[in-house]
Amino acid sequence: MKKILIVLCCLLFINNLRAADSLFILSPDKTICVSISTEAGLTYKIYVDGKLVAGPCIINMELADGKKLANLLTVKSKKITSVNETIVSPVPDKRINIPDKYNELSILFKQPFDLCFRVYNDGAAYRITTQFKDSITVKNETALFKFTNGSRIITPLMQKRENEDKYHTSFEELYTNKPLDSLNENDLMFSPVLVEEENVTIALTESDLEDYPGMFLKGSSQFLLQGEFAGYPLEEKNTDADYPETIVTKRANYIARTNGTRNFPWRVLMIAREDKQIPANDLVYRLAAPSTIKDVSWIHPGKCTDEWIIDVNLFNVAFKTGINTASYKYYIDFAKRFGFDRIMMDAGWSDTRDLFKINPNINMDTLTAYAKEKGIKISMWTCALTLNRQLDSALNQFNKWGVDFIMTDFIDRDDQKTVNFFKRIAEACAQHKMMIMFHGAYPAKGFNRTYPNNVTREGVLGSEYNAWSDKPSPEHDVTLPFTRMLAGPFDYEPGILDNATKAQFKPIWGKVMSQGTRCHQLSMFVVYDNPLQVFSGNPSQGFLEPEFMELFGSIPSTWDTTIILKAKVSDYIITARKKGDDWFIGGMTDWTARTFDIDLDFLTAENYEATVCVDGINAERYPSDYIIKTSSLKKGDHIQIAMAPGGGYLLRLKKK
Repeated sequence: MKKILIVLCCLLFINNLRAADSLFILSPDKTICVSISTEAGLTYKIYVDGKLVAGPCIINMELADGKKLANLLTVKSKKITSVNETIVSPVPDKRINIPDKYNELSILFKQPFDLCFRVYNDGAAYRITTQFKDSITVKNETALFKFTNGSRIITPLMQKRENEDKYHTSFEELYTNKPLDSLNENDLMFSPVLVEEENVTIALTESDLEDYPGMFLKGSSQFLLQGEFAGYPLEEKNTDADYPETIVTKRANYIARTNGTRNFPWRVLMIAREDKQIPANDLVYRLAAPSTIKDVSWIHPGKCTDEWIIDVNLFNVAFKTGINTASYKYYIDFAKRFGFDRIMMDAGWSDTRDLFKINPNINMDTLTAYAKEKGIKISMWTCALTLNRQLDSALNQFNKWGVDFIMTDFIDRDDQKTVNFFKRIAEACAQHKMMIMFHGAYPAKGFNRTYPNNVTREGVLGSEYNAWSDKPSPEHDVTLPFTRMLAGPFDYEPGILDNATKAQFKPIWGKVMSQGTRCHQLSMFVVYDNPLQVFSGNPSQGFLEPEFMELFGSIPSTWDTTIILKAKVSDYIITARKKGDDWFIGGMTDWTARTFDIDLDFLTAENYEATVCVDGINAERYPSDYIIKTSSLKKGDHIQIAMAPGGGYLLRLKKK
């Protein structure tokens, strides 16, 4: 009956809309409608189940000559097309086969300016297209988003750095939940942000960002968000920090100089009626440009170790630990023992300003030979400023060492020049058949579809913060699948094996612990999208717990299918993922203990061998306490998922 009423309301709404304005488009299931008006500028409204959820929102773009594209528009023609295709992802962080079903409205104006709207069953997006013969200078873009009164926002508010302008950020902030109208024009944030209305939640971000600055958002003391863009960098300087980077000292009064005929980035609004619909939404990926890499057979994501967070503080070994050959050979042995694909040689293996000035305690010939013997790949950290200067020679050297994956770090910008830097690096790496991970970087926003060798990015307040702050709490961890993850995979680097309650936790460099239970850390490898998962725990502790590490080592990093079973923003999430014939179920909770009953009717085979890792009976006081049990389960069985405060859960189901 409820569905019938919704359909009737939508039909009544559509008939009324036709009489008032012919510029509208529906989602394939006819539950989402976007209406566009050109009467006073260019505005649009979004309706869900016949109710207004956003609008009037404003679209415009100002060029350097003062011309505003959306002023005094005359519609030349319009066209609606329907698409029902399937995208096959070469690096499936959520699912291999991605349904791409939408209706598209293209509005052509007499001015050299078009507008394209796409409406899906789980969101809507628009983009500006221009057809100027010559290049153009974009002074500013108006992207104003109006939401309903009473809306709340979950957002990463940016903290201005000392001696740098407000657009410098590593895109690593906590998420705060507050009334939308409590934010003013001084409150700057990066996307995605989550806007919670009475019956719907809207995630706001962008996709297909190329040759253009990223979109920040700012408040207005109303239920509005306004896009803001960093000016083009006119003058820059390199810092003299241990990890040098380039900062902007003077910006232009325009945001981009670019081709006059081009598509601009999509402005994306993902729409969910239930919280569990949010983390599985891959609309940003669907909107991105297809891969520019024709042969992707050499892209091999997997699992990697990293030593930086624990400061190579190993124990039970017969050598002096640190950034040296013996320690990295130990990591190679650990990776081989527990089913990892590679190790990362993080900051310290070379001078941050010269990749060819190798730490004298490291013998790369010895390490690369040892890794090859063990069938383990070596991956390298780089400073972005240095990599950019030494790019060709460095990639050639990495190829000689057998390196097929690198990280580059400390970028901390998304103005037009920096966005183009990401493309330059990804293209160069592709030519050398090398995967790349960006740290100190904005979220991928579809870049990982266009350049699938960019398997993951940081752009998240992750595990490293445990070493110097208490920010990565279980509540933060459970917020990320509903916020940051919507813009693409992220490198959190979980797996800390020293676990603490809120009262026990202390940030200690070299003796890193995490808040929440061991199972909370383990579950991140299933809950978080990341095709190249990085384990940051202490391998010396891991060697003492082989059963736990063997279970961890069996978790894939790419998936055929993803189903969100239970979810509430910032409170809990339970995710089921399929790889081949096997299923993995991961659960996480905030500081509240929770118990769930799950029906296994979604399984694809009849009988499974089940291995479960659950919070131990004393995990509330001793969070490293866990239990591993095995049993048999079958399709249609019910299981109980119990999680301690800050807890987690992992179930592996292997087809019999």
